[in-house]
Amino acid sequence: MSVGFFHKVSLDSRLDLGVDVELQPGREAVVRVAVATLWTSPEAVRPVDRPALTAGADIPAWVSGLSTEQQVGDCVLSQLLLGERVLVSELRPDGWARVVAVEQPAAKLDPRGYPGWLPADQLAAVDPATGGDRSLVVDATVTALHAAPAGPVVLSGVVVGTRLVPAGPVRDDWRPVHAPGQAAPLWLPDSHLVPAPAASPNAEQALAVAQRLLDVAYIWGGLSAHGIDCSGLVHLAWRRFGVLLPRDADDQAVATTPLALGAERPGDLYFFARPGRAIHHIGIVTAPPSDSGDRRMLHACYRRRRVIEEPLPADRTATLVGAHRV
Repeated sequence: MSVGFFHKVSLDSRLDLGVDVELQPGREAVVRVAVATLWTSPEAVRPVDRPALTAGADIPAWVSGLSTEQQVGDCVLSQLLLGERVLVSELRPDGWARVVAVEQPAAKLDPRGYPGWLPADQLAAVDPATGGDRSLVVDATVTALHAAPAGPVVLSGVVVGTRLVPAGPVRDDWRPVHAPGQAAPLWLPDSHLVPAPAASPNAEQALAVAQRLLDVAYIWGGLSAHGIDCSGLVHLAWRRFGVLLPRDADDQAVATTPLALGAERPGDLYFFARPGRAIHHIGIVTAPPSDSGDRRMLHACYRRRRVIEEPLPADRTATLVGAHRV
């Protein structure tokens, strides 16, 4: 796809599009949409990606429009959740921003975090008055932010693991929160939120979050309940509890503790690699290995294009290179 597909905009038209003109290279910003997609380059996006590129970033519409082959296009690097911090490194006049996702460790790519591109109008400048206290976590698999308790939806598609800033007391079982790029507080059911954890989770808690994503579509680079990949599933499950594992499977192996095969338990991780190659796949252990050595895992499956729980088939077992614990 050419650059021209993503419209070129002047500063004045960027104002019309709602782009925050306080965005500056070298400064942090935050994601203002429910889920933003991080791209390899502006030139790599395809016509089918249009719903993910708008100021509203309609990720469910984007995912539903992808063919099975387009689900694994290598133009997508990762995704970022509402309120997630990025470091802006470049702003282009055509409305694109190069950023580093500082909450997604990626040591082999950039010691600061995961680098990539996204539309600048999906970002907002950090508000010093409301940007620090992200003490609430979305625990609903998917929810929406409303203009008032039980009022019109302002921002849909907010997913589990999203950190939000409280904006006042609960009213009629609804909680107000500050959302980036929104002048007034927005509301969501208080039952969809939990306090940010004060202690590290156990493996079974992270597994329980991942199990709620069964049958979610496999999307290369996906990191949400709308579409996800294998390492994204692991990252998001632990992120729900405030543990920021690296974004990619090979980095996740480095950041976790190896176990002797046979010692794994539910919530531990299986890693897979072909002979002489780097780790390419990861799954979450769902049962102790049987006496005969049979193993089960939950994973975002490239072959089946969705999140599944299954016994390891023989060809998968042949590439199993280790079990690790977070």
